[in-house]
Amino acid sequence: MSVGAMSRGEFRFRGGRLCLDFVATLAGRYRGGTERLGDPADLGRWLRLAMPLDSDAPAASDDLRQAVELREVIYRLVHPATRERPNRADIDIVNTWASRHGFGSQLGADARSMTLRAACPVEAGLATVARDAVDLLSGPWLDRVRECARADCSLLFADLSRPGQRRWCDMKSCGNRMKVRRHRLSHIGTAPM
Repeated sequence: MSVGAMSRGEFRFRGGRLCLDFVATLAGRYRGGTERLGDPADLGRWLRLAMPLDSDAPAASDDLRQAVELREVIYRLVHPATRERPNRADIDIVNTWASRHGFGSQLGADARSMTLRAACPVEAGLATVARDAVDLLSGPWLDRVRECARADCSLLFADLSRPGQRRWCDMKSCGNRMKVRRHRLSHIGTAPM
């Protein structure tokens, strides 16, 4: 489904890692899913919002199909329930993307800002996402990848907190909702008559 012109707020950037934010472009996996990459323009917009690009990356239908395939592969490889049994075909897809040409950095006119450039920005963007997935999967933070504890939220996030006890993708949304729900449930039946 096409979701029309999206703002940064409609994409979820709560994962703590680029590859996990990319996985979040399919929201509500346990409720039938809300596809946030409904058309190629959505993919171009996500890439611009996730990376320092001057404009939306021009994407085609085939780019979108490949992006969704990469997203689902990364999801399976990092999800706590499936990461211990990786599929060789999934590994090959991530490695193929990670080996593609990436972005080059260019200094802005103010000599303080930076933007990314590539002959094919969509390919470079997906290669960057795949390289982040390789880094996450092969590094020390994989054991800190969690799924939000709210029953109807399926967002994955890297728990980068010192104690490693984080339960929700975002305290302001899911965490607060759960605390309010627990508070209300604890006060049911205790109201004065």
